[in-house]
Amino acid sequence: MARLEDKVAVITGAGRGIGREVALMMAAEGAKIVVNDLGGNTDGTGTTMIADEVAQEIRDAGGEAVSNTDSVAEVAGGQALLQTALDAFGGMDVLVNNAGILRDRTIFKMEEADWDAVIAVHLKGHYCCSRPFANYIRENNRTGCRIINFSSVSGLYGNFGQANYGAAKAGIAGFSRVLALELAKYGCTVNTISPGALTRMTIPLRENRGETVEQNDLDAGGPQHIAPIVTWLAGPEGAGITSEIFHTGRGGVGIMQQPRVIKQFHKAAGVWDLDELDQVVPQLMEAKQANMEAADASGARVEL
Repeated sequence: MARLEDKVAVITGAGRGIGREVALMMAAEGAKIVVNDLGGNTDGTGTTMIADEVAQEIRDAGGEAVSNTDSVAEVAGGQALLQTALDAFGGMDVLVNNAGILRDRTIFKMEEADWDAVIAVHLKGHYCCSRPFANYIRENNRTGCRIINFSSVSGLYGNFGQANYGAAKAGIAGFSRVLALELAKYGCTVNTISPGALTRMTIPLRENRGETVEQNDLDAGGPQHIAPIVTWLAGPEGAGITSEIFHTGRGGVGIMQQPRVIKQFHKAAGVWDLDELDQVVPQLMEAKQANMEAADASGARVEL
């Protein structure tokens, strides 16, 4: 039996890249798919019917799929996604929040419209799609559901020229941790993916650095490398895993450290004075450096 037999999965941004690969793999594992995509450009402008093409591709391969072109940046769009799943397949079990755009600028040149558009599609988009699904889960006691969100090292580590994108992606990680707590009693897991893949959104970044992207680069680092962990988390084996961040790409899969206090000092009485902090803060920085080195060592690649 396929791992996602009889499950209904809604995948945003599924017309191309990572979303398309996830849709195809989940369909191959038996899921009924709602392919959502506006079909726009990487900056969010324009529309095409690319979602129809992917849905047809799934049907041609013997699967079940319908398309949806609503905007995830609107509350009505998120509700329409759920309704599409209910109308087509009678339920919903999996939500993959993958849709995204880029409007890269340094903070010196970033206009309000650049900030608002990226936050709307990424961070608000996760809210718009997750809220109606969460209410559906609670109201119908729909067990075994999954929400899989997409963050990025641009938000988790930081990346030059992506203040809007990084802020949204860091926010998604925080949003996911809260959502995991709120949906735990309903048996729904919420996990986050930090992907590393060559797609139409990331290839120009390499080209702008003067690098070329060949077919062998796409084979080694394309979006097909992201789909397996997303599909695995959506399946029954992922039932006990929630509130985690998985970093994946180029043949690698790893789990990321969550925010924790590494070391702290406590003053029993009074407020810290600056001379005391002269002594304490360097020790905190040393503890942080040791923690980072330990994490780097344990996170080193293991060949299988």
